[in-house]
Amino acid sequence: MRDCNRVLCSLIALFLFLAVNGVHGDSPYRFYTWKITYGDIYPLGVKQQGILINGQFPGPHIDAITNDNLIISVYNYLREPFLISWDGLQQRKNSWMDGLPGTTCPIPPGKNFTYVLQAKDQIGSHFYFPSLGFHKAAGAFGGIRIWSRPRIPVPFPPPAWDFIVLAGDWFKTNHYIIRRLLDNGGNLPSPDGLLINGRGWNGNTFTVDQGRTYRFRISNVGIATSINFRIQGHMMKLIEVEGSHTLQNSYAALDIHLGQSYSVLVTADQPVKDYYIVVSSRFTSRVLTTTSILHYSNSKTGVSGPVPGGPTTQINWSLNQARSIRRNLTASGPRPNPQGSYHYGMIKISRTITLANSAPYINGKQRYAINSVSFIPGDTPLKLADHFNIPGVFSLGSIPSSPTYGNPYLATSVMPANFRDFVEIVFQNWEETVQSYHMNGYNFFVVGMDGGQWTPASRGSYNLRDTVSRCTVQVYPKAWTAIFVALDNVGMWNIRSENWARQYLGQQFYLRVYSPVNSWRDEYPIPKGALLCGRARGHHTRPQ
Repeated sequence: MRDCNRVLCSLIALFLFLAVNGVHGDSPYRFYTWKITYGDIYPLGVKQQGILINGQFPGPHIDAITNDNLIISVYNYLREPFLISWDGLQQRKNSWMDGLPGTTCPIPPGKNFTYVLQAKDQIGSHFYFPSLGFHKAAGAFGGIRIWSRPRIPVPFPPPAWDFIVLAGDWFKTNHYIIRRLLDNGGNLPSPDGLLINGRGWNGNTFTVDQGRTYRFRISNVGIATSINFRIQGHMMKLIEVEGSHTLQNSYAALDIHLGQSYSVLVTADQPVKDYYIVVSSRFTSRVLTTTSILHYSNSKTGVSGPVPGGPTTQINWSLNQARSIRRNLTASGPRPNPQGSYHYGMIKISRTITLANSAPYINGKQRYAINSVSFIPGDTPLKLADHFNIPGVFSLGSIPSSPTYGNPYLATSVMPANFRDFVEIVFQNWEETVQSYHMNGYNFFVVGMDGGQWTPASRGSYNLRDTVSRCTVQVYPKAWTAIFVALDNVGMWNIRSENWARQYLGQQFYLRVYSPVNSWRDEYPIPKGALLCGRARGHHTRPQ
C-alpha cells in the first residue's frame, strides 16, 4: 500500500507539473534528459572544444508525432550560460519556451531548466540549436522529426528507413575566439570545411538495400554558407519542406540555404556498389566539398572516380529551382484536410512590411542591420519585460516597417503587430551575398522572388495558388523575396538572418504579435517554472 501511495503521489506531481506548464493532457508525452558538457571533438582532424549533449556531437535526435508534448530537461554543465532554440517548432501560444535571448532566460552554469514544448499541428523535418553567442559553432545541434499521426494519409509509401542529415560549414577556430573576433569589430573568416553529421570526408556511411526507397531529411545547420546536396547516380524526389508536403519533383542536386530543411526520397535503383553523397558550398570564391558514402548492402566495390560536381556560383540555377518547389494541394498536412484547402491567395493583405538588410559600420565596428537598425540585446528577455511591464528594456516601434536608408543606429528593436493580421513581408537585399531569413513561431507562404527592386507591380508575378509554406527563406543578391503570413500566434517572435555572424551583430528584430484579450485561448500564461533574469528577478511567474 505504501508503494502504491508513492506511485500515486508521483503521478499527481507529474500531472501538476504538466498542468502549470501548459501541456495538453490529451496528447502523449515524450521525456528527455540532456546533459550539456564541453568535450574534445575532431571534426576536421583538429582538436577543438565542442559542446556535447549526453556526450554526443551532434546531439541526439528528437522523434515526435503531431501534437506530442516534449518534456526536455536540460542540465547545464558548462562554465557559461546556455540556451536552446527549436528551429521550425512553432511554439503555438507559447513563445515563453522559444529558447532565444529575447524570450527565454539562459540556463546558468550548474543549473537546469525543463522545456515544455508541443508539436501542435505540425509535421516534418526540423532541428534544434544553441542560440547564445557562437555556441552554434561548437555543436549542441540535432535533428527533429515530426511524424504524421497514423490515421492521417501521407502522399508516399512508407520508406524502408529514415535518415537525418545535418550538413553545414565548420570552423577549426573555437567558438569563443570567433565571438571575440566579432566583438572586436572583425569579420567572420571563411569556413575551413563542411561536415555531414559532425564528420568530414567519407566520415559517414548510409547503408541501403537495392530496390528499396529511403527518406533523407537534410538540414543546413551551418553558420555562414549555402550548400548543395547530391547523391552520385541517384535522383532525389522532393516530398517535404519544413513541414509542408510538396509536389514530388525529382532533382539531381538540391540547394539548401542556411537554416533550411528538405526531405527527399531516394530509391536504390543502381548497380550494387558504393556511391558518393556530396555536400558542396554555394556562392563562395573557394568551393568547399565533403562526402559521405551511400553503401549498397553486399557491395564489395567502394567509391571510385571523381566526386560528382555541382553548381557553384550560378544564381539563376538556384532561383529557378526555388521557383519549382510547390505545395502539394491534395495531400494532407498535420490534419486530414488537404493542404490546398487554405486559400492564402484569396485573403486580403492588412499590412505590408519591407525589410532591407545592410552592413554598416557603427562606432568604428562592423555591424549588420535591418531597416538601418542594428539589434542589441536587452538586459532582460523582451517577452518577460513585456509581461511584467518593465520599462526601459525596449520600445515598440523602435524599428520602422519600411527602409529609411538613413544613418544606421543601435537599438533593441521590436516591431508591433496585431493578432490575426494577414501580412505581406518583402525582404529586399541590395548586397552581393545571398541572405537567409528565419521567422520563429510561424510558417509563411513564399509568394515571389526576383531580381532588382520590389514594387507593388511585383505582385503581378506572385504565386497565389500553390507556393510552398516554410519558416526559412533565401533572398538572392540584389533581389527580393516576398512572403504572406497569417499572424495567428500571439507572442514575441524573432525574425533574423540565419548567417550567424550577421544575426549576432544585429541583423534581427522581434515581432510582438499582440492580442488585447488576456485569455488562454490566445496565449498560455507564463510557465510557473520559467527562469527569471535581468530586471525580471524578484517578480513571480504565477500568483503564490
